[in-house]
Amino acid sequence: MYDMTTATAPLPSAPAPVWARRAAHAIALCAVPSGLWRIAMASGVYVGYSDQVLRDVFDIPGWGIAYVVGLSVLTELAALFPLLLVNDRWRPLHPRVLGPLAWTASGVLVLVALWQLVVAFTVESQTYMSSGTAQTVWGFVFAPLFAIPALMIAVTWSYAKRHRARGQV
Repeated sequence: MYDMTTATAPLPSAPAPVWARRAAHAIALCAVPSGLWRIAMASGVYVGYSDQVLRDVFDIPGWGIAYVVGLSVLTELAALFPLLLVNDRWRPLHPRVLGPLAWTASGVLVLVALWQLVVAFTVESQTYMSSGTAQTVWGFVFAPLFAIPALMIAVTWSYAKRHRARGQV
């Protein structure tokens, strides 16, 4: 029987490789720049949008602030998920659940990244920014998000490989 407590949970035969641990931490860090950019936007810091665009498109000030800050928080929480795949001591989910969940998340991340590329390069999304400099800054703060799918697939593969050897996934 599998017990999910820290003291009695069976450990995998080998700890997560260093590269997988670093990749999991990199995923969490990749979400930080865009989250800070969104929070700056919600706080009234100029990020390239005119006051009219903030009001009409993003409802800032208004409910848009809660949406933008909430999106930043949810994005960072989701970016912390891969840390569960490299943690050898604490597992809130059984490997038979965590493995398929991680593969599903990896697939969803690939689809989201592809969709975001389409959105980023549409004419409409570029017309809201007031200058080329603002678009460049926006590109730099959101670019790290595109590394997340590849990193997530690598971390998930490492997790599945370690647990398949033990017959847990």
